[in-house]
Amino acid sequence: MKLKLTRFLHHYLLNPPVKWAFAAGIVPPGYAMLETIGRNSGEPRQTPIGDGLIGEAFWIVAEHGRKAAYVRNIMANPNVRVRIRSGWLKTTWRSGTAEVLADDDPRERQRQLAAGSFRRRSNAFIVRAMSTELLTVRITLER
Repeated sequence: MKLKLTRFLHHYLLNPPVKWAFAAGIVPPGYAMLETIGRNSGEPRQTPIGDGLIGEAFWIVAEHGRKAAYVRNIMANPNVRVRIRSGWLKTTWRSGTAEVLADDDPRERQRQLAAGSFRRRSNAFIVRAMSTELLTVRITLER
């Protein structure tokens, strides 16, 4: 039941305004856009995610684990792109290779990501509140 409710909220209420902002060239603070390749369609799929950039790695704690569509897409094809802020209004696409880390502690990863950032702390709180199965994904970005 929780999975269905959170999917509905994300699909119809939470993600559309963030996607519209990205389409308009405005990246809301604390957000990034993940682009995967659809496992069935082969088409690019874009999903707003929390900004988990640390150095040359991008970290995601997926709130629905392997049930999340973007995680299933990553497991089928690990080549992804992430659109991140690069300055006040500029964004840039970074390509990378994603890896699902089943042995990583997602709660500890969230604590590390949230350290020193109010936006990341609030994102971690929301992800934990809406989660059904936390799972860590690491994207190794190309230079």
